[in-house]
Amino acid sequence: MSTTASGVEAAAKPEAPAGLARRIWHNYVLRRVLRSLFVIWVVTTAMFFMLRLLPGNPVDTFIAQQIRGGSTYESAAATAANLFTFDPETPLIQQYFDYLWALLHGDLGNSLDPGTTVMEQIAASLPWTIFSVGYALLIAIGLGLLLGLVMAYRRGGFLDHSISMVGSTLHAIPNYLFAIIVVVFGGVQLGLFNVSETRGTHTAGVEPGFNFTFIADAFYHASIPVTVYVLTTFGTWALVMKASTITTLEEDYVTVARARGLSGRRIGTQYVGRNAVLPMVAQIATQGGFVFGSAIFVELILKYDGVSAELYAAVNDRDYATVQGILLIMTIVIVFANLLAEIVNSMLDPRIRESESGAVG
Repeated sequence: MSTTASGVEAAAKPEAPAGLARRIWHNYVLRRVLRSLFVIWVVTTAMFFMLRLLPGNPVDTFIAQQIRGGSTYESAAATAANLFTFDPETPLIQQYFDYLWALLHGDLGNSLDPGTTVMEQIAASLPWTIFSVGYALLIAIGLGLLLGLVMAYRRGGFLDHSISMVGSTLHAIPNYLFAIIVVVFGGVQLGLFNVSETRGTHTAGVEPGFNFTFIADAFYHASIPVTVYVLTTFGTWALVMKASTITTLEEDYVTVARARGLSGRRIGTQYVGRNAVLPMVAQIATQGGFVFGSAIFVELILKYDGVSAELYAAVNDRDYATVQGILLIMTIVIVFANLLAEIVNSMLDPRIRESESGAVG
């Protein structure tokens, strides 16, 4: 009886902290999440100190701007005291911990633009970048999947070699360099589009709203950056889809389906296409993060008023809070896009989790 009671007590005994920590560390997803948070913290810390090593400070910059605009020094200093949430005269380490504490509460600080927070600045520009990048990814992925299937079924032929050569060549060109080529040759030399008309996110005078005029105008202004993103990424999707399709065509269940007399169209859609797409799912997040990160340079070249316009203005004005806020948001998007890709990969292929767990153990 006593033995049974002691066994029950042992079973009810809570797990030791060391054992709990070991279980958490051996959890693939939690380990990846912790690593992503660590990367975000390192980047945030590096940005904070690097920006403050630059000569001058945002308060002096703001006061100088106000004086140039006609304000007196006393008036500009009073406005700056009400605007900024930190004092540049305080020790740098205290500014750092105050900044981290504010971030934990969702406060990215105030912009140099009076009465505007950093979050408001980002909220006004970031959706345009997400719109153009997301729109381009949808087109590039759809085009790449279709061409990849065609290349796999016609492998070794003229079409296969042509698409592979064009896709590989365009992918090798950095998208910001390709943007310059599009503007110079497509817009200026050949006159395929009016460079001045496509600047910005929408035409001045068009009332923003959920109406056909505004939506069509927004798509028109996004057409050039979207074209750049699509042409520099569709080759990757096509080549990956081709390789995945060829591998799938050699699977036993495809051979069985052919032996059963199923039509080539049914085999291509229900057996080959559906299974060939699975390995590409995780790459959507990785490619999306890459395109999003490089969109800054493309937007600046094409004068598309996404988040890059805010970042460029903030750098010129030494608006530390806005620069940090934009770079922080971009870092979070890219890091968690890679995190999502790793998690999806581990779900599609459990061997990834098993191999890494063995290495950690």
